[in-house]
Amino acid sequence: MERTIQKRLPVAGDSWVTVDVYGEPDAPGLVVVPGVMSDAHTWRHVAGAIDAWPSVAVVNRRGRTPSGPLTSSYSLRTEVEDLGMVLDEFNSTRALFGWSYGGFIALLSANERPMRQVIAYEPVMRPFGRHALPALRAAEKAADWDGSVEIVNRQISGFSAAHVEDLRADCHGWAALRRLSGPLYSELGALNAAPPPDVMAQQAGQVDLIIGQCNRGTAPYGTSFDDIRQRVAHAEIHELAGQGHLGHIQAPTKLGRLLNNLAAI
Repeated sequence: MERTIQKRLPVAGDSWVTVDVYGEPDAPGLVVVPGVMSDAHTWRHVAGAIDAWPSVAVVNRRGRTPSGPLTSSYSLRTEVEDLGMVLDEFNSTRALFGWSYGGFIALLSANERPMRQVIAYEPVMRPFGRHALPALRAAEKAADWDGSVEIVNRQISGFSAAHVEDLRADCHGWAALRRLSGPLYSELGALNAAPPPDVMAQQAGQVDLIIGQCNRGTAPYGTSFDDIRQRVAHAEIHELAGQGHLGHIQAPTKLGRLLNNLAAI
């Protein structure tokens, strides 16, 4: 599926979000909500592998180019309201899919409006990443974006120093990670600012939760996934074989096929 248009939608606080649309722009389809350290461009290969819906709309959340700034009033509530504006625009949406922080936003949104289907890949919730907030704040104050990328990979995701050096060796990829780390402190702060609701996705007709096989039962993603699972009792659980949290980068076609298979009839 090819990208056909990009829409720009105004949101609260004099900001805006852009949405990359693949397939038939006016046809009912799937809305994708990326998470932290990710943008709409990062999800282009997954969107291209999806054919179970006639359209795929990938949200470029505020705080990442070409969308607008987070603004000083940014909170988790901001994200839910922004997604509401997107769903109002794409009012024939059949399914909502979110990854990581985006998965949490999607599940919260389905507490407020009826959704036919919600799919979330390793959604995270408080206290995810809370221990790293002081270091991220210091890095943001110093505009040390190299430090921010290293903190999220080493202190939060638990990757090795060798993994970080491999990332750094890819000059283009590292520059993208530096750019995406700009809103990181504010986003993780918002995620940890308030207790999550006891029940999520209350108005979703069908909920599918995906976990990477490599993360089952392991911190931080597998344990956060288990916390989410307790709050979505009616969810079906699925596994992406051979993958961890970055399935959209390491196996986009495989993830696209899994999403095709989960499409509600």
